[in-house]
Amino acid sequence: MNRPNLQILFTVALALVGAFVLFHYKTVLGILVLPLFIALVLFVTLRFYRLMEKDDPRDQS
Repeated sequence: MNRPNLQILFTVALALVGAFVLFHYKTVLGILVLPLFIALVLFVTLRFYRLMEKDDPRDQS
C-alpha cells in the first residue's frame, strides 16, 4: 500500500474516531460541541484537499 492510501485511511479513521468521541460525549462537552465539530470538519476538508492537490494531473510533466 502506498503512502497516499495510508494517509487517506488514517484521515478517515481519525475523523470517525473524532466524530464518535464528539457525539458520544456531547452532553459532557456542552457548548464546546459546535466549535469542536467545526474544527473536525475543517481538519478533514483541508487534509483531503492537500491529498487531492498531490494527485493533480497538471503537476505531472
